[in-house]
Amino acid sequence: MTPLPIEQALPALRQALHQRDEAVLEAPPGAGKTTRVPLALLDESWLAGQGILMLEPRRLAARAAAERLASQLGEKVGETVGYRIRLDSKVGPRTRIEVVTEGILARRLQDDPGLEGVGLVIFDEFHVLPFAPK
Repeated sequence: MTPLPIEQALPALRQALHQRDEAVLEAPPGAGKTTRVPLALLDESWLAGQGILMLEPRRLAARAAAERLASQLGEKVGETVGYRIRLDSKVGPRTRIEVVTEGILARRLQDDPGLEGVGLVIFDEFHVLPFAPK
């Protein structure tokens, strides 16, 4: 794999998540946030074998992210990495990284507020609008 800029931030991210339950990772587009971070965190001890949910805002992006992650592992989608979007799902019994859209995450939270079996939720493409008081 070709190194991406995000790889320099991974040790600090691992340490932050080991010490706290949350972290914010900010990097420019193309740095590798979507394609490197979930795989880099998959075997962390604090995850304790639980799964990772990664939120992608659009169905096309969710499928593409899952395909790219799976290809980096030399696998097909539905093995270690899968996705769930409206009207389509490719997950299996060994799936540990699940890329989902907002509607799927909302439904899952309604059905299981504790997100049993999930050790990490990644909000990919999370945008914050600047606040300008009037």
